[in-house]
Amino acid sequence: MEHGAVVAFIDALGTVTGWSEGARRLTGRPAGDVVGRPAAELLAGHLPPDALAARTATVRLRHRDGHLIEVALTACPVAGADGESTGYVVSADPPGTPLAAEAFEQASMSMSVFDLQQRYLRVNETACKVMGVPETALTGRFFPETVRETAYNQGFLNHLREVAETGRPIRYESFADAPALNREHLWSIEMWPLRAASGELTGVAMAAFDNTEQYWARRRLALLNEAATGIGTTLDVVRTAEELIDLLVPRYADFASVGLLDWVLGADEPPMLPAGGVVLHRVAHGSTREGNPGAAVPIGGTDVYAPDSPPARALREGHAVLSQAGEPEFVEWLHERNTRSPEGRPFRQGAHSLIAIPLRARGTTLGVAVCVRMAHPDGYGPDDAVFAEELGSRAAVCIDNARRFARERTTALALQHSLLPRGLPGQAAVEVAHRYLPCGSLAGIGGDWFDVIPLSGGRVGLVVGDVVGHGIQSSATMGRLRTAVRTLADVDLPPDELLTHLDDLVTHLTSDDSGEEVAELGATCLYAVYDPVSRRLALAAAGHPAPAVVLPGGTAEPVPMTAGPPLGVGGLPFEATELELPEGSVVALYTDGLVENRDRDPDGALDELRRALSAPSDSLEALCDSVLKAVLPDQHADDVALLLARTRALGADRVATWDVPPDPAEVAVLRQAAGAQLTAWGLDEAAFVTELVVSELVTNAIRYGEPPIQLRLIRDRALICEVSDASSTSPHLRRAHAYDEGGRGLLLVAQLTQRWGSRQTGRGKTIWAEQALPGT
Repeated sequence: MEHGAVVAFIDALGTVTGWSEGARRLTGRPAGDVVGRPAAELLAGHLPPDALAARTATVRLRHRDGHLIEVALTACPVAGADGESTGYVVSADPPGTPLAAEAFEQASMSMSVFDLQQRYLRVNETACKVMGVPETALTGRFFPETVRETAYNQGFLNHLREVAETGRPIRYESFADAPALNREHLWSIEMWPLRAASGELTGVAMAAFDNTEQYWARRRLALLNEAATGIGTTLDVVRTAEELIDLLVPRYADFASVGLLDWVLGADEPPMLPAGGVVLHRVAHGSTREGNPGAAVPIGGTDVYAPDSPPARALREGHAVLSQAGEPEFVEWLHERNTRSPEGRPFRQGAHSLIAIPLRARGTTLGVAVCVRMAHPDGYGPDDAVFAEELGSRAAVCIDNARRFARERTTALALQHSLLPRGLPGQAAVEVAHRYLPCGSLAGIGGDWFDVIPLSGGRVGLVVGDVVGHGIQSSATMGRLRTAVRTLADVDLPPDELLTHLDDLVTHLTSDDSGEEVAELGATCLYAVYDPVSRRLALAAAGHPAPAVVLPGGTAEPVPMTAGPPLGVGGLPFEATELELPEGSVVALYTDGLVENRDRDPDGALDELRRALSAPSDSLEALCDSVLKAVLPDQHADDVALLLARTRALGADRVATWDVPPDPAEVAVLRQAAGAQLTAWGLDEAAFVTELVVSELVTNAIRYGEPPIQLRLIRDRALICEVSDASSTSPHLRRAHAYDEGGRGLLLVAQLTQRWGSRQTGRGKTIWAEQALPGT
């Protein structure tokens, strides 16, 4: 008998014949005071009428000090050798035991007691609900006989055995189902040994806490954390929608789709939401079944939702809309899906819950994500709606960012294309080919540009430039600089002087725009002028890479030159470089995006560029393509501009030059010489206008200029007449009055020729005029 057991032995006459230590503790009466006395004397009242028949009753005993004790007594009859009753063994639970038993039975957690052979001894009410059977169906049965043979049930049995063998408690978590529950639950299980007063192991007790709600809350939080890093990795609308699907399936839905309003995929501003049905463009969907066989709408297709459907309501109301199997709107939605795509009907079997999630960002609705559960046993609930709205909001911001980026990129690209030369102007000095590649990075379109500018005297200006930064602002700045270069080139400034004026302009532009440091603009430029008559190339750079030159039959080499400071620094000079090129030389001008990349060595990229330029090629166009293929990586992070120019030369047979004595009588001689030269060139039709132009320009040079004076005729795509003198004073048009004897010469020249102008030279100035040749 256990040391604390409350037991009394009563004979057939009702006399106490035995008294346990536990009974003494309960009543305060030692055995000497009780044994031999009638048991009824211990009662503080009469037995209930049916107590004797039931052999159990709750009675009041009088403690030795006089207070009353209420206990539950159980009487077990004792038979003699002849089978006759000789008395009773009366037992009672010790104080507090009935309350502990009630706590065990009524506990909200599942509690069970097993013997050392893993057989059920006791099971509380919660455990019976989990198992789906009454306690009588479990008591005495071996645990594996009451559950399915699964890995987690085998693990449970192994832990029971471990506690029974080692006497050490165990605590662990298990994600498992239960016979009477319709889904898997997360159980926090604790097992501990039961011992007798002697310390001997007598059984194993188990308590299982259902942490499923906390588990799903953690899962939803984990999904939100994943959304912060997994959605929006690219500024691409469709890819962002696909990332949302990857997050939802299969952990949150068995099927999910994303549909966006039409304007989101274009460049339009958001219109008002329609009051009736809505039309969405399916941009992404995913399923636990490979190939998405249950999708009623293909990627890129149009989805039309009725006004009362969950997706239309989610768009209109701006919050998640739940719908369960059996509800009218769910039935209608499923019917519409099956009607639209009958072949997918088998794959929609078992669909029982749907949630439509509005994709809203910055107060604007972009579309709807729809999640459907089939294999998931649980339907979507209020907690899922809160989670879905938070996830939808995060995804919508990423989609909206991608939309805004796409719109800005499209705008910047359109602006940049409008500012870049669409067709290079006709000129005979060089053959040109060019390539412009906008960057594929998230930074957006940059500010690279190039240009080919026809100059007087058959010369040509070659320009490449780069505005640091990306986006519309860089493109707009690029447009301003390109316009400025063209304006300054029309003045026929030498390359170094042109960059000096451009540097001043950038300084003023930057100061006027922001008041910040001028150097923040970060623009570079290279300007070169090629003269096909002298075959000389003059160039200067403002912080820009030097071009490469490929001589006929030779290899590409960089032009040795000083890069100079970037534009906008101010106060520093630009140095010009001049070199003579044989006809057929190739000059390669480029921006730094061609050779600079964070993942490669710049010197190695320059070596690749030189090798590519030196390789034989059928044409400049083919050479452009081969250079880009050889030098550029698959993903370039900056804009790339490449301009190739193959030089041509105007031989002595296309140029005629005369020194002009400072005597007005020589004008007629020169006029006749010019006419004779045109006859030799077969240009008699142009003789009248040319002789008139020669007469006027030479006369002005003799009258207003300073010797030495020189006349030059150039036969190019146009007929060019140039008169040079040592004076730096530039002529200008003026309106002559009726009685003026002069002042009409330049006006006449301007009227008879295509264009005219003057340029400063190192020894004075040159006045020039161009006229179209017959047949051009």
